[in-house]
Amino acid sequence: MATNFWSSSHYKRWLVDRATLRQARSDDILYVDHPEHLGFLNIFFANLISKLGKKLQLRQRVIATATVFFRRFYVKNSYCETDPFIVIAACCYVAAKAEESPVHIKTVVSEARMLFVEEYGIKTFPSDNSKLAEMEFYLVDELECDLTVFHPYRTLMTLCGKEGGGSFPEAEAGEADADDFDGPRYWGTGEGKLELQEGALQMAWFIINDTYRSELCLLYPPHIIAIAAIYLTLVFHAPTRAAIQQAQAQAQPRASTSNSNSHPHGSSQSHSPTRRSSRSMKKPLPQHQHQPQDIVGFMAGLNVSMPLVATVAQEIIALYALWDRYSEEPNVGPAFVQKTTRKGRSAGKVQAQPPAQATAQEGQEGAPVTPMFLVQLLLAMREQRIEDMAHPASGRPVAVNKMLERTQAAG
Repeated sequence: MATNFWSSSHYKRWLVDRATLRQARSDDILYVDHPEHLGFLNIFFANLISKLGKKLQLRQRVIATATVFFRRFYVKNSYCETDPFIVIAACCYVAAKAEESPVHIKTVVSEARMLFVEEYGIKTFPSDNSKLAEMEFYLVDELECDLTVFHPYRTLMTLCGKEGGGSFPEAEAGEADADDFDGPRYWGTGEGKLELQEGALQMAWFIINDTYRSELCLLYPPHIIAIAAIYLTLVFHAPTRAAIQQAQAQAQPRASTSNSNSHPHGSSQSHSPTRRSSRSMKKPLPQHQHQPQDIVGFMAGLNVSMPLVATVAQEIIALYALWDRYSEEPNVGPAFVQKTTRKGRSAGKVQAQPPAQATAQEGQEGAPVTPMFLVQLLLAMREQRIEDMAHPASGRPVAVNKMLERTQAAG
């Protein structure tokens, strides 16, 4: 694995701008009622990858790599023209190989089929192993064989000086040792470590996990995302925030006292030094008490753009605001209606509401969204796209147009 992020394919080819992402979703946005539905799809797909990864007993780093592969694939493709569920299975399969945690292809197909068919009703997922093997080649080709991915966990563990243990897997925390560059580290001098409580460090880790529900991994370097996660932790973790406020409150009286002592008229003893007896010189000096770390100063000393970190932090907060309207609960919307009907149980109050009406209400702006609504949305997008390709405005199918373009290009 490459140790220098700045010379890697991740930095050189897979950090894109927002214009590129808008162009990638230009076809999909034609088939959704609200642009925010694409944000819900980002959350939905990341949750599916995480669920499949846990069924396959993959480490968090492997799940994160699979999510990045999925994001990169759809920089060049549209949801409405592909099957995202076979892509998810292929991403988990390839990521397990790339991170040296291989899983047998039969296991991936069986677990993926069980997840997609039984929980989400995706009956089109193939049971043939050759279909996933074929998708693997398409995926690696679209990724341009760039299978090295840098993650924010690395910077988080390096900044905090953690080498495994506790709530963090040793294989992932040990990645901090691979951060070997010539000269100063890209996030600072490398001198000193950030002292965070175990709970605060775990919160920063979870925030990094949550960022994969968005496209931040395509927009910003991983060390910026890690520092933004730490920044949010300092704000949201109550004990850490209280410690920072207490340290700042104690620093203000010290600063005022030192300023008054340094003033020429601050005290009468400043003109004549006090004589010390030999008895007082023999007394041992009191031991220096451990002073709390200046966390604010540590953050300010990092060699990064703090306005950029604040921007990423705002985008993470916006992700949480969108995520609050996404519900995996089975008793919300049409997902509960279809599930209870299939099992033959009474659906209670929700059953009185037709599934079509519930889906229509979910599609409204500001309403909660469920996975079943997104599954139905994906199917509708794909059907409409196929219809538009068969009957375009020009009167000729898209396949014919592409054949003509290739013929003309060949001369």
